[in-house]
Amino acid sequence: MSLHLSSRAALLTSISALAVSTVVPTLASAQPVEVQELIITATRRDSTVQDAPINIAAVGAVEMEKQGLSDLSDVAKWVPGIHIVDQGSRGDNRIVVRGLNADPLGSAEGVSGGGGTVATYVGEIPLYVDLKTNDLERVEILLGPQGTLYGAGTLGGAIRYIPNKPDFSAPMMEVRADAYQYDEASSLSRDLGVTFNAPLSDSFALRASFDQLHDSGFIDYNFLVQQPGISDPDPDFSDPAAVTQNLTNKKDANYESVTSGRLAARWAPTDWLDGTLTYHFQEKDVGARQISHRRSTLATGDYVSAARVTEPNRRWNELLALELTADLGFAQLTSSTGKSRYTERGQRDQTDLLISLEYSYEAFPSFTAYTLEEAGQQVLSQELRLVSDHEGPFSWILGGFYYELDSNSSSKEFTPGYAEWLGGERPDALEYYNVGLTDLKEQALYGEVSYEITPAWQVTAGARLYSYELETFQAVDFPLLNSVFFGAAPDAITLDFEPGGQEDEGWLFKFNTSYQFTDDILGYLTVSEGYRIGNSNGVGPCPVPLPSNQLSCALPNELAYQPDKTLNYEVGLKTQLFDDRLTLNGSAYFIEWSDPQVSSATENGLIPITKNGSAAESKGVELNFIGRLAESWTVRGSYSYNTSELTEVTPNLVPRFNPPGFQGTITYEDGMPGDRLPGSPEHQGSLFVDYERTLGNGLDFGFNYGVTALSDVLTRTGGRAESLTLEGYQVHNAAVSLGSSDWTATLYVKNLFNEFAETGARATSQYNQPVFDGNGDRVYVRSYYTYVLPPRAIGVRFTRKFGG
Repeated sequence: MSLHLSSRAALLTSISALAVSTVVPTLASAQPVEVQELIITATRRDSTVQDAPINIAAVGAVEMEKQGLSDLSDVAKWVPGIHIVDQGSRGDNRIVVRGLNADPLGSAEGVSGGGGTVATYVGEIPLYVDLKTNDLERVEILLGPQGTLYGAGTLGGAIRYIPNKPDFSAPMMEVRADAYQYDEASSLSRDLGVTFNAPLSDSFALRASFDQLHDSGFIDYNFLVQQPGISDPDPDFSDPAAVTQNLTNKKDANYESVTSGRLAARWAPTDWLDGTLTYHFQEKDVGARQISHRRSTLATGDYVSAARVTEPNRRWNELLALELTADLGFAQLTSSTGKSRYTERGQRDQTDLLISLEYSYEAFPSFTAYTLEEAGQQVLSQELRLVSDHEGPFSWILGGFYYELDSNSSSKEFTPGYAEWLGGERPDALEYYNVGLTDLKEQALYGEVSYEITPAWQVTAGARLYSYELETFQAVDFPLLNSVFFGAAPDAITLDFEPGGQEDEGWLFKFNTSYQFTDDILGYLTVSEGYRIGNSNGVGPCPVPLPSNQLSCALPNELAYQPDKTLNYEVGLKTQLFDDRLTLNGSAYFIEWSDPQVSSATENGLIPITKNGSAAESKGVELNFIGRLAESWTVRGSYSYNTSELTEVTPNLVPRFNPPGFQGTITYEDGMPGDRLPGSPEHQGSLFVDYERTLGNGLDFGFNYGVTALSDVLTRTGGRAESLTLEGYQVHNAAVSLGSSDWTATLYVKNLFNEFAETGARATSQYNQPVFDGNGDRVYVRSYYTYVLPPRAIGVRFTRKFGG
């Protein structure tokens, strides 16, 4: 099902208007319904979304279960102001809050930290992980810069996964099962899990959960070479025998297997001390990318990749966290200690990058290149925080934070058969080897002071003094080049590490004031700052003087990039009307973004790097409502409008190829004031209708229907250099359920109308130009592809609870 953008926007607007017009008159005459509000802790105090004088959204366990929200990309679809560029499980989904993104979609092979403008937390511990939502109490999303209480990486906001803690009240066990099938898949997917809660005394309890997901995948890889370096990746596609001789295929190659779990022990020996020790783990094994080459020269099907090799990836996350709270009478002391470890191992098809360098790789008729990517990091974090708990108009928060990260990464490129074709010898086929080491230390002191001028009017001022020190060591080698042309041994590897790094310190400030006009109407004003640290680009420096042969290296101004900052001005209103049956909240904001970190490439070798742009800004509005109709109907909706653009010239931002050829005819265009930033829609909205009632036999019946919609998205700043404008789309979901207090069975459909939607793009149509091998046959460059949403999935979900 496909609609033009104007039709989509009109449909979304009419649906929202119909919902509100239906809600208001019904609410006025309906009987009051008891509403249990979700408790949040994002302000570092217990509160609710309506009472907190900031822009925050919270999605609880009940809603996540009801809507089948299994990860952050599912949750974000229902929160105004946040857009996640869904690249599937093989990619790092880019998190874009309020349009704060200047990078081309799909520009980086891995986007560490979800793009870097949002900080993510597991409980109280800063950690980026695309966590499955099993056994979570809630997910909290803070919109806008959060530089005082949350620190680095909060240019656009912060996201907190809040797990369920062990409960002292009663033993409990929950089992859950989910089975579903995509329209494009050849087999079922399944998700099984169990949670235990065991109170061993009035003050000690254990909680454990374990889940295993196997998603079948739905992307077919129909152009895989049978043997890299021997098989022709571009045979005569009109000759079935030639195709069969050289190529093979793999159905549903983008499968995903995830094993995750948590073991927590909670001890509260007195009424003033409470501690929880938790071990989290998640292992994710993905078979390939969730991409389509329908726009490439090969013009594949909608759910077909033309990659020459599969691109598997395996990631392992684990976290040991100790959270202690102590009631000191005048204040609550919180200590949060986290020790995490992360490892990753993956493979990429590197053929297209090397062909586009035009260093003669394309002349080898059987040329296929692939990589081995390995990375690991260990993080230690410690935070101490005092939150006042005394009478009087003054309240305060005071804290200290320490963060230490050690990471290593390596990238190996293999070109089987290429050395022999050149007349040399390199048995391991290792063509390029890059190794990087990083040591980061960050410290901060922060605080906030609030004063109640009147019982209805409060003001808050906050500040954070931060500093960080970054040390890097980088080495790069070209083993095949050295062995074949410069007399090195066939197995020689030489890594000369170059030191680098940077350090910075500074202040971040926040001001907030709110006024409680009535018991049901709260207005607020916030001015806040956020920042993100700089880093090394992980590319070796160029030698002086530059040699004339093949070279991939960084010039002095390409070795590293510097921090960037945001300054946010925001006003908002939170209201509850008609005896709390209608909750209607809205905000408007303006954000100045200085020295934005943007994607670029080295002049020598076109290696992806990050650099600093000049300046940008973002402005918009966000609205959401919840209407409760009688005892059976609930309607929720959201809408956001955002416009984000460059405000100053950013030199050499957008590369353009001038066919024929790539490297020799590349030029760069400046980003200009007024250029719209890529990665997020201007219009975004959602509507969710939920009906629940108890049947005559005592069973609970439920039905819900939801739609999320967004307008078009640019893949490059300003739509320059053959940038693809991704069409807006709508996704509809529906579910019916039957159950009791102990069990629930749900039949659901995701993407009800089987909408084909593209969420991001790698490269541009400039890459669809011809290249020829040594026999004069065409080599198909396949850099240009798009990321796609999953097709329709129909499934059954079941949960059974014992005790509790």
